[in-house]
Amino acid sequence: MKSLKELEEIRQRALESVNLRKERNGTRIVVGMGTCGIAAGARPVLLAFLEEVKKRNLQDVIVTQTGCIGMCRFEPMAEVYKPGEDKVTYVKLTPEKVRRIVAEHIVNGRPVTEFTIGAADQQ
Repeated sequence: MKSLKELEEIRQRALESVNLRKERNGTRIVVGMGTCGIAAGARPVLLAFLEEVKKRNLQDVIVTQTGCIGMCRFEPMAEVYKPGEDKVTYVKLTPEKVRRIVAEHIVNGRPVTEFTIGAADQQ
């Protein structure tokens, strides 16, 4: 670092990267990728979400990952956040279920309730 100007530029870049994490207007899909999730098959689930979003050219959808969501017996899990709606938690996912979730919930706005935490608790 040679000057205050250079330090300010570094600060601005850091602030911009933090701002990328702020709430967005679009849909956010968060896949649990803790060791329990990975052991249960979360990696193919994450890849299926990424593939479906890309295949359908969905511009306002972001797929991210997180650590353990905290309910290991329901893994692989994903949470869907849509602006103005309650979070939907999907459990015991497979790539096939992901395709249906993207088609019905992400594209058409109808959560697939049979794949949610409430339905799994009743099984």
